Amino acid sequence: MRFSQELPKQFFYLRERPLLMHCIDLFRSYDREMQIIVGIQEKLMSYWESVCEQFRFDIPHILSPGGETRYHTVKKALPKVNPGNLVAIHDAVRPLLYKSTIEACFEAAEKFGASLPCVGIHDSIREITPEGSRRVSREDFRLVQTPQVFRYDILTRGYEQEYSDDYTDDASVVESAGYPVTLV
Repeated sequence: MRFSQELPKQFFYLRERPLLMHCIDLFRSYDREMQIIVGIQEKLMSYWESVCEQFRFDIPHILSPGGETRYHTVKKALPKVNPGNLVAIHDAVRPLLYKSTIEACFEAAEKFGASLPCVGIHDSIREITPEGSRRVSREDFRLVQTPQVFRYDILTRGYEQEYSDDYTDDASVVESAGYPVTLV
């Protein structure tokens, strides 16, 4: 929605292929047995299939109909996930990710139940107050990225909750259900 283009940004090309293909390649190279589920708008499923044919892209993946928001897309895809596994949710427009980051997120989720990668903030930031604004220490904040990785049981319990506008990512859904999230 934020991209404001007719074609979603995961279909834009980087190095002569759609961003989404690069993301799928990345996770497949991390774990060749990984189940990959792609949440995609129903009206774009045939487009994606034709792009896969055009590029002879044959990495196995399951398509799941997208929803109105990220929350709804993930909730629709969860029934397709093999129970008992760790589940990684990744933004399909972030192909520039180290395998070591994926590995660290999976290890942290295995140990603690939920994890997400984050980076420090280098810009100055301000908090909006009734009086205007005030400076805050950027050392106290992190920018959240993906993949966000969860134990299957924790993620499914989080998604049993009704949707809230406060859910900006999967970690916020899980946290609102009472589970802590480990930063990587």
